[in-house]
Amino acid sequence: MPKGQESKLNDFAFLVSETDEKGIILFANDDFCQLAEYSVDELIGKPHSIVRHKDMPKVAFKDLWDTVKAGKVWTGYVKNATKSGGYYWVFATVFPTITSEGNKGYLSCRRKASQDEIDEHETLYKQLKNKE
Repeated sequence: MPKGQESKLNDFAFLVSETDEKGIILFANDDFCQLAEYSVDELIGKPHSIVRHKDMPKVAFKDLWDTVKAGKVWTGYVKNATKSGGYYWVFATVFPTITSEGNKGYLSCRRKASQDEIDEHETLYKQLKNKE
């Protein structure tokens, strides 16, 4: 995929990943791997920020982490980066959970965001980035 190009999720894509409490990836499903352009072996053991896009404002991730560390579910729109330098938008829900090893962790489930939702959040995130 050419650098900087958007990848669109299909209507049935459901991206799932699990991290430990520090955000290190423990599990990534096929939809996530395919869209992010990484193999599962490239993702396991890496920080989830491997797919963080530079356009995402820091305040969005502060809100995410503050929410899930407080034991609450976070939802929001996220622009993620692909391995080749492209990007994709998702509507994400992040759940505090207990990992298969019995430790605190997080389960993230993502689905397609509508074009209207993407347009709205792209504008909002540009405004927030300009304030950083």
